[in-house]
Amino acid sequence: MQVDGNVALVTGAGSGLGAATARHLAALGAKVAVLDFDIENAQAVAEEIDGIAVQADVSDEAAVSAAIDAASGQLGTAPRIVVSCAGVGMAARIVGREGKLSFDVFEKTLKVNLFGTYNVMSHAARCMAALEPLSDGERGVIINTASVAWQDGQLGQAAYAASKGAIASLCLPAARELAQSGIRVMAIAPGLFHTPMMEGLPEDIAAKITANIPFPARLGEPHEFALLAEQIVANPFLNGTTIRLDGAVRLPPR
Repeated sequence: MQVDGNVALVTGAGSGLGAATARHLAALGAKVAVLDFDIENAQAVAEEIDGIAVQADVSDEAAVSAAIDAASGQLGTAPRIVVSCAGVGMAARIVGREGKLSFDVFEKTLKVNLFGTYNVMSHAARCMAALEPLSDGERGVIINTASVAWQDGQLGQAAYAASKGAIASLCLPAARELAQSGIRVMAIAPGLFHTPMMEGLPEDIAAKITANIPFPARLGEPHEFALLAEQIVANPFLNGTTIRLDGAVRLPPR
């Protein structure tokens, strides 16, 4: 599927990987809906790329349904390209100091990362399935964001790794189910990238993390994530799998 002329919706697009993806798809000719919990960030990106801004908490199923319907109405049609980048990266030990448990972190992380991704995918697929198929029978493509923590979860990442592992695991069954509607489902598992989440770390810790990346020996740039999203959209035989985008890094235990 070509990007040019199609409608795209990107979640978490007010910053980081989502903002880079929204900018890249818009530069390629897509009409982009910028969805974010922070409406001011969404509006800033939308104004920059001549798109529209939509506010929603992705963990709220009704809000996601309303947001996708609103975006479809404003842009004249449902999106054929959906990229889910909304997420949180809270860290906590399963059992911390003095026996403190972290169920609250686990619950919040799964609600945003996993339930949020599922909500967006579900309502996007509902809208895509009603579109006329393209010449090759394709109606749309959904790209979800996992993480290398799916396979390399570090100490304190039990909740995050569980949420991202589930996103990777649902990719194939979702692709198999939605194939009957001509909808592809893929996931990207980014490694260590220049994002607000990473930039908030102390400089010495960031340097230690970067030292583990074989080549290129640096953090990934958000536009490199966006490039892979573009390539997934363009290649119709990419379906039902999770691609690591990580410079060959394998995260150590801590």
